[in-house]
Amino acid sequence: MPPGQRQLLSHFDLQPGDLLWPEECWQDYLAPIITKGRQGEAVLQLASYGMVPKRHQPAGVRISTMNARAETVGELFSYRRAWQQQSLCLVPMQHFYEPCYESGRAERWQIGMADGNPFAVAGLWRAWSEPDGSISHAFTQITINADDHPLMKRMHRPGDEKRSLVIVPPEHYAHWLNSPSPEQARSFLTHYPAELMTAAPAPLKPKEAAPVQGGLFD
Repeated sequence: MPPGQRQLLSHFDLQPGDLLWPEECWQDYLAPIITKGRQGEAVLQLASYGMVPKRHQPAGVRISTMNARAETVGELFSYRRAWQQQSLCLVPMQHFYEPCYESGRAERWQIGMADGNPFAVAGLWRAWSEPDGSISHAFTQITINADDHPLMKRMHRPGDEKRSLVIVPPEHYAHWLNSPSPEQARSFLTHYPAELMTAAPAPLKPKEAAPVQGGLFD
């Protein structure tokens, strides 16, 4: 779930102005992201969730680019240029959702900060030229292996590799956005302490038909 406008101002010191976004965020939905301005300052903009929006995918091809694996982010075509150019962003949110199978079936769990505050995860972004001459933006979130993380290893199907979004501590926001090289950026791709996080079942409401998917936030 993206933060509200007041939360962006109070927790990230960013003025949303007339930017609007939906309360929930799924693939190809608009959401706020934080990028680096010309002077290295934090800039708020709207971007579509998924590095390659469906409208820019070849006919008959449907790929998910909502999450970029840290291990291959510098190799895969969808992310390589953004990673090499250090087109880094922060994705602010109130919480994100992952599937948990501890009950014997997939259940949607809500994951956030133990203190209830909004937070931000590491991501990449890029610009797209649209047919009408306008420029749009899209983003992806970076994930790392979570096989040994006390909380995140509980998520996803038994036997599958465990993955986690990269939560960036507030004191590292500016350093992440202004990273001078891929090598430096990799030093930020670490786990957030489990004791500072919280997780609980959060089933979809009956009217919501969206499937349980790893890495989604809404």
